[in-house]
Amino acid sequence: MRNKFLITVLAFSCIATAYSQDNPRLVVGIVVDQMRQEYLYRFQNKFGEGGFKRLMGEGFMLTNAHYNYVPTYTGPGHASVYTGTTPAYHGIIANDWWDKTLKKKVNCVGDENQKPVGSTDGHGAVSPWRLLSTTVTDELKLFSQKKSKVIGISIKDRGAVLPSGHLANAAYWFDSKSGKFISSTYYLSALPSWVDSFNDKKMSDALLNQEWKTLLPIEQYTESSPDDSPYETVMKGKDKPVFPYDLKKLRQQRSNYDLLPSTPMGNDFLEAFAEATIAGESMGKSGYTDFLTISFSSTDLVGHAMGPNAVEVEDTYLRLDRSIASLLKKLDEEVGKGNYTLFLTADHAAAEVPQSLKDNHMPAGYFTDDNSLKTELNNFLATYFPGKTLVESVSNSQVFFNTSLFSGDLKSSGIDYMLATELVSNYLLGKEGVAQVFPKSLIRQGSYTEGGMKGFVVRGYNFKRSGDLTFELEPGWYSSAHLQGTTHGSSYSYDTHVPVLFFGKGIRHGSSKQYHPIIDIAPTISVLLRIKFPSACTGQPIAEAMEEK
Repeated sequence: MRNKFLITVLAFSCIATAYSQDNPRLVVGIVVDQMRQEYLYRFQNKFGEGGFKRLMGEGFMLTNAHYNYVPTYTGPGHASVYTGTTPAYHGIIANDWWDKTLKKKVNCVGDENQKPVGSTDGHGAVSPWRLLSTTVTDELKLFSQKKSKVIGISIKDRGAVLPSGHLANAAYWFDSKSGKFISSTYYLSALPSWVDSFNDKKMSDALLNQEWKTLLPIEQYTESSPDDSPYETVMKGKDKPVFPYDLKKLRQQRSNYDLLPSTPMGNDFLEAFAEATIAGESMGKSGYTDFLTISFSSTDLVGHAMGPNAVEVEDTYLRLDRSIASLLKKLDEEVGKGNYTLFLTADHAAAEVPQSLKDNHMPAGYFTDDNSLKTELNNFLATYFPGKTLVESVSNSQVFFNTSLFSGDLKSSGIDYMLATELVSNYLLGKEGVAQVFPKSLIRQGSYTEGGMKGFVVRGYNFKRSGDLTFELEPGWYSSAHLQGTTHGSSYSYDTHVPVLFFGKGIRHGSSKQYHPIIDIAPTISVLLRIKFPSACTGQPIAEAMEEK
């Protein structure tokens, strides 16, 4: 019996050793919210050697990676990176959308059955239950019989929840009421002691009790527009959108801690929490591959407010470069060089400020906001359907009908539906700024592999969740009345073209100009880890990025 026991122990030891040698001890997935590929080039001369430059020089970079669906938003972006497929299959069609059954808007990670953990009144009614596909992180948990550890962290709840999947040990996000990282009852009944210890340091207060000044002398920010620009949002409590920003004073104009994510200090806070996560969870030291997902959100909030040419955006990326360098150093120390694999990408890119384009005689514009368009369409349809309010909602460039209001028997209701669809389609096509309109019947006839704008719509359309029509605007147009700042969401390259960098164990050095959709990341990591692809995966492994074994 004793000999049999020793043989079993030795056999397990050999398997564990072989596993750790052939696979990385830790995979780190980084998503930078609203990062353009061109930022790597535009700010490169001011980056240090240990951050983005290290990833570019020692890793493998795709220079022609794109999202291949609409809408290009945060929720769908994170879901697509980790499921290896698009909203047509994973079901996260937007950050929020109109639920046709509940007759209300729902959040992509909202879950009324859950409660916050770590804050009594924080935003914690959250889980990944609306995500219809497994993720690469789920598949790692299944492969290891749940012995691998998976943790997701972000400032935004969706940036932590969707990447870490359904089987995560935990997901943590920033609570703007308490200034702490919290979770939900989906994962935990109480925060681990190391999270409590991190929160007890009150780092969020320390970060907000300082002045945001440029890292370098402001005259050196030649890659950006002048600091005082009419295309940037003026922060509440200031007269102009210019440096410096007295955060201690400005936070008094905001509710609790919600100023922090709107500054690069939000990224500093998250990177410090990432280091605490690696140490607190002993990630990469279990004998099984662990997975840490990190989503830097402050780049998105600064980008929305200021636009892609602001000094504030450049300074945010120079600071993020330092944060990534610190993270890589921590990984080298805790997990060991050559023992981990890391990838970095973005959930979408960003458009130029439309008003800036207009002022420079380039095509752009502002389209009707959703609520106004809903009223406009109902007033138009009332002529043909008296007494009926047929449009329930307009959201994410989609029109939702109240189909219960189409009359009587199947035949007449079907005719009324087709008539309303055709009327709305023609009405929208007559509006300035609308490029194309796609009724559900046309999308149903489309192919998932189809090219052009229709292909983007098909891949982003989920038949149970999406609207009765979807429309796309002309290049440079957005549904907004704000003349400052920018947004994203379209099928155009300024929103789809994002960085993809692989680094570490199993990764070649080099770059590729070959086109790759973002959904190729998950199957690449799956091949590297020798696990199943996510359940709805439609991407393909990026063979040129991986070392031959």
